[in-house]
Amino acid sequence: MGELLFVNGRIFTGLGAPECDALAIRDGLVTAVGRSKDLRELITPSTQVVDLGERRVVPGLIDSHIHAIRAGATWRRRVDWSGVTSLPAALDLVRDAAATRQGQWVAVVGGWHPGQFDERRAPTPAELTAAAPDNPVYVQLLYESALLNDAGLAAAGIDRDTADPPNSVFARDHTGAPTGHANGRGAFSHVLGLIPEPDLEERVAGTRAFLTRLSSLGLTGVVDPGGGAVDATAYRAVYELWRREPLPARVRMYMSNSSTPRGQELAKAGEFVRYLHPGFGDEYLRFVGMGEKLVNAFGDGEGLNAITVREEDRDTLREVSLLLLENGWPAHIHAIRRETVTAVLDVWEQVAETISLTGARFSLAHADAISDRDLARVKRLGVGIAVQDRLVFRSADSTAAWGQEIGAAAPPLRAMLDLGIPIGGGTDATAVTSYNPWLSLWWMVTGKSVDGAPPRSAQQRLSRAEALHAYTAGSAWFSFDEGKRGSLAPGMLADLAVLSEDYFAVSDDAIPAIESELTLVGGRVVHRGGSFTSTFPDAAAAAPGVCIRSHITPT
Repeated sequence: MGELLFVNGRIFTGLGAPECDALAIRDGLVTAVGRSKDLRELITPSTQVVDLGERRVVPGLIDSHIHAIRAGATWRRRVDWSGVTSLPAALDLVRDAAATRQGQWVAVVGGWHPGQFDERRAPTPAELTAAAPDNPVYVQLLYESALLNDAGLAAAGIDRDTADPPNSVFARDHTGAPTGHANGRGAFSHVLGLIPEPDLEERVAGTRAFLTRLSSLGLTGVVDPGGGAVDATAYRAVYELWRREPLPARVRMYMSNSSTPRGQELAKAGEFVRYLHPGFGDEYLRFVGMGEKLVNAFGDGEGLNAITVREEDRDTLREVSLLLLENGWPAHIHAIRRETVTAVLDVWEQVAETISLTGARFSLAHADAISDRDLARVKRLGVGIAVQDRLVFRSADSTAAWGQEIGAAAPPLRAMLDLGIPIGGGTDATAVTSYNPWLSLWWMVTGKSVDGAPPRSAQQRLSRAEALHAYTAGSAWFSFDEGKRGSLAPGMLADLAVLSEDYFAVSDDAIPAIESELTLVGGRVVHRGGSFTSTFPDAAAAAPGVCIRSHITPT
């Protein structure tokens, strides 16, 4: 019966379900869970047996909101500072990249925070120049600031006479010379626009590499919300990779209106509805609906500044939402500030008078500052909330913008859970935060942030099991997959991770360092490491749904 049999483990099968120590897989599905001594009776000559040595196994993690397609396109051209703990180590990565890219741009585009370094500060432009004197270097922090070394300033043509882009600044010293500091998205776009775009083959390779990196952390699925700088052509690389080979992680995608001019969103949504159909794809790649920008006027950026939503914008959102509901399209909308969430729900309540949102999988992205009143409305409407650890890097400045009472509880995870609102864990990576799901789980459980702000109110934190549920079955809800993924029960897809440390036993602050030693998607090995490195053949050698025939006893 069991094509693959795990024994002697600590297997978390799902929230509220009993833990077991054995699990059987056949044809990509979980076929049995229970005790090792009972499931050993299922062993046949073709069974692959894996003695877990009491390692922790969890359902494969699913990020409910990560810009994986955008990140994958340029992944091989970026320097990754996620999880780097010191400035010298970060600068070494810049130095190493420069050594292999003669004269080319070296870029770090978000995913880090000065608070993660032992030195508790960002590098200086002079330090970037010392690390890579002959390469232009660009380092971006969130969507707020950026650094350029001397070669970067020269390559970008930034000098005493350079005009600042709209709503942006290239900082200058008292003599008028540029310092290498920049602020504002116009400045970022000016520099990033100079970095050559990768061709299709490089985007395909980058997408594979990024998804493989995620699988090394136990992620077996991502939900990509579309978002800024994403148009229809951005999806070509992931479709091409899917056409060629099984993906390292299951991808669920929303089409985006972010590149559509204000006021033209309804017409563009009509084109999507006319030519696309939700559910297109298979278990590895599937199109879900429309997000994260349905109507661009509702996009409140990083949530630090209030936005103006005109009546005509509300009318457009109502019409777009009705169009999507009438055609069976789920919707996922970015809303961070309290007043933005209220404005969206005001419209959706009007829409619900015509067509119910229940079961339609409409959802809010972020909703960090949501009020108790709006939480109750979310529940009544049947809307879900995809929660990301955006505040792990910016709790302090968000609290300063919203006020202490809102900031201390943001986001109100416990209140969401107690109301029975579907919530999915995620990151909003890669520019805003790190893609590391364990950093996000640490934030959900402890309420701590990297920027030194006080922890989130204890009343709004989750238990480890609740947080893990949000990151597995909870995230599966957003793509109608909760009956297939997110738990380890007979009949479910065999997506799982064998962890480097026991998530339920390590100290709180050890959670972000957890990785996966073995990751399976549909029973197929997509990552192996640690004790499994020398015993499993290369992950690429396993065909979809076929387990490698060997007896494995990790040390």
